[in-house]
Amino acid sequence: MSIKVCKFGGSSVKNSSQIKKVLEIVKEDKKRRVIVVSAPGRDEIFDEKITDHLLNLAKEGKHFSEHPYSIKKNESLNTILSKFKTLCDELKIDNKVILNQLKEDLENSTLKGKKREAFFLSRGEHYNAKIICEFFKKSGLNTILKLPEEFKFILNGNFCDGKIQEESYTNIQNTFTFEKDEIFIVPGFYGITKENEIAVMSRGGSDLSGGEIAYALDADMYENWTDTNGVYEVDPRVISNAKVIPRLTFKEIRLLSSKGFNVFHFNAMLNCKKRKIPINIRNTNNPAHQGTMILNERVPMENLVGIAKLDNMASIHIQKNMLADEIGFTAELLKIFEEFNVNTYHYPTDKDDIAILVDQEDLKGNINNLRRAIEKRLFTNTITVTYHLSIITLVGIGLKENTFTIVDAITALKNNNISFEMFDLSPSKISFHIGVSQNISEAALKTLYEHLIKK
Repeated sequence: MSIKVCKFGGSSVKNSSQIKKVLEIVKEDKKRRVIVVSAPGRDEIFDEKITDHLLNLAKEGKHFSEHPYSIKKNESLNTILSKFKTLCDELKIDNKVILNQLKEDLENSTLKGKKREAFFLSRGEHYNAKIICEFFKKSGLNTILKLPEEFKFILNGNFCDGKIQEESYTNIQNTFTFEKDEIFIVPGFYGITKENEIAVMSRGGSDLSGGEIAYALDADMYENWTDTNGVYEVDPRVISNAKVIPRLTFKEIRLLSSKGFNVFHFNAMLNCKKRKIPINIRNTNNPAHQGTMILNERVPMENLVGIAKLDNMASIHIQKNMLADEIGFTAELLKIFEEFNVNTYHYPTDKDDIAILVDQEDLKGNINNLRRAIEKRLFTNTITVTYHLSIITLVGIGLKENTFTIVDAITALKNNNISFEMFDLSPSKISFHIGVSQNISEAALKTLYEHLIKK
């Protein structure tokens, strides 16, 4: 049977008007048979995500303590109950049973630690799915609620960062049989352990739920509905006339998403890629737009498809005579970064030099001791740290056949008097990275876009 698995994110189900849009989207295509929903996102009335209020409740009011403001435990409880009551009332759903069950769950005091956090975090998706299923039924659709605890969506024992287990795929196949005209509503983000305890995946886990279900069912398509028309050529907040990229390969979206194109959870694509299931990123608020299609393969019709920019980076330049002749130097260096929990990005090398690109935030509170450890264990000559860098990444499978695009990029920057601190061509030859000072990064981004993509 030809089916589509559709995931609707927090912005798509944040209030009753958005949920009504979801209903129309589902009704428009009979292939949309599995609907994975998130917890309600923030809206005009509720400033914080319900998921954050649930975590605040689980942590006894301490979750927001790191913010400039404080929200007490009881305030979060009232906000959560008010949100779901509002949804029920506006969608004309009987709220008595749902709200009583929700209140009972949120007053659960027997769970402790990570088990408590996971259970509370899951309640946003759990109850939103119940409400949406009832609303769809009331609207005439043959909807069935499928809860992860019922169809055995098994995660490992890491309660707040669960990973799907192989047996889950068989459980999914046995559950979603599509014998009639049913539409299945599934809460995303959470599953259960083998001991039947609630566990959640990493934040953004509803994407993962949708991707894994699409993979298990070998769906014809996985639609990821959000609040943007798709993946743009460049950040539309910087360049307002940027266009949506109609087609991308999994490799291209991976490179773009790793440099600031945060459209959805990349791990959600991995199994879809294995089965060559297309992923279509669509806009709930503009369903007429066809969005961006992510594919295993496409015919390259351009050299570049997109440009991403990652800010707040730092470069650590290390110099040591005969560095390249010292076996194990790089391995030991990366081990030191790992010990300080500093994630590394690129490390272009020379005979006597190596540069490590890192997130500047990771160096706060670490840089002094990190430098001491490198000097003591590797006997370096000099270590120079350059802060406030932006890494601009240009991506396109057409680069493999036309590396002259690199020359065009450097020439465009030169002609506009924009200097750069770093250049690196990826091993795959379908992307290259240019590091510039953050205070000129928007000018560099606009220059590269105008000369290489817009033309």
